[in-house]
Amino acid sequence: MTIPGFTSTGSKRPEALFGAADGVPLRMTRAFGCRVWDDRGREYLDTVMALGAVALGYGHPRVSEAAARAARDGVVGPLPPVLEGEVAARLAAALRGVEAVRFLKTGAEAVAAAVRIARVHTGRAHVVTCGYHGWLDWCQGVPGVPEAVRALRTEVGFNDGDALRAALDGPDPVAAVVIEPVVDRAPHPAWLAAARDLTTRAGAVLVFDEIKTAFRIATGGAAEAYGIVPDLTVVGKGLGNGFPIAAVGGSRDLMDAATRTWISSTLATEMVGLAAAATVLDVFATERVVQHLASAGRALWDGLERLGVRYPSVVAGVRGIPQMCFLKWRHDALGSQVVRAAAGRGLVFKRNAYNFVSLAHTAEEVAAVLDRLEEALGSVVTC
Repeated sequence: MTIPGFTSTGSKRPEALFGAADGVPLRMTRAFGCRVWDDRGREYLDTVMALGAVALGYGHPRVSEAAARAARDGVVGPLPPVLEGEVAARLAAALRGVEAVRFLKTGAEAVAAAVRIARVHTGRAHVVTCGYHGWLDWCQGVPGVPEAVRALRTEVGFNDGDALRAALDGPDPVAAVVIEPVVDRAPHPAWLAAARDLTTRAGAVLVFDEIKTAFRIATGGAAEAYGIVPDLTVVGKGLGNGFPIAAVGGSRDLMDAATRTWISSTLATEMVGLAAAATVLDVFATERVVQHLASAGRALWDGLERLGVRYPSVVAGVRGIPQMCFLKWRHDALGSQVVRAAAGRGLVFKRNAYNFVSLAHTAEEVAAVLDRLEEALGSVVTC
């Protein structure tokens, strides 16, 4: 195989999506709205939405046209584009506690940039994490990551204030606490409040990894939805609606640390991603995107709960929040059977975290998702 591991995006492997490769769509040729077409020409309703990178729907016309104009304007050049400053100012207005912004291309590198900024600002090395923050060395314990790097990070459980307190009271002064505000359920208000209070007391930097939650549960993400303002905010995915762009932002004083270290990428300021982001901000400002995602997500969530009641031998519950949810299975093998059966009925439904709604998911399409999923559940139960 010319691509080790089947694909360069690990979460798009058939084993990750469906548990196996038999009888499921493997590669796609195009996507539009909330549908995708595989290389055999088959059409599928989709709730994976590019792993949450698309909140407005695939190929959103306004975003696509803005990106096309930026491509016609040359994409990239020797000088920073005017658009960089314009989008930075608009992001600062949209995100709580943000006065200054640096752009990158992926969520993984943007969170890594936030950690480096925190380390420069505090003069400390150790970090505390909660959630998934990408594949780079600073937050992974996989083969190839040196033990010395692993030792600089402590991981704590979601909604576990005692564990966070213990980590901050440990022998190593903490530079940053990096939190995904939503993991397998909504955060307890006391958890986020404790994270804010404990981090401040410890002199550490509180980082919200809002890669999935910004431009989904609110334009300003969890900070807006739950009323807790972090020191640094990292956004991506929905910001570009499928085009690669991410950003880290915070106060001017804190973000100034980015000028005292080296955070730079040749394509951080290419214009296609910036044009897409500017248009995404326009759409969120002029259309009821957040309200639609909440409504469509609630319809999906309620339907999944009904399916759990009807098929208790297969479904153990619904996890996440309405805008980004998934089914908890009695056994992983059963979940894999169900999502493969769903694919056979024209639905791409992720077997674990997460499934997402988009602006393109109408009430009828959410109902169709649930119908196809119920057919798949029924076929597994009667096997």
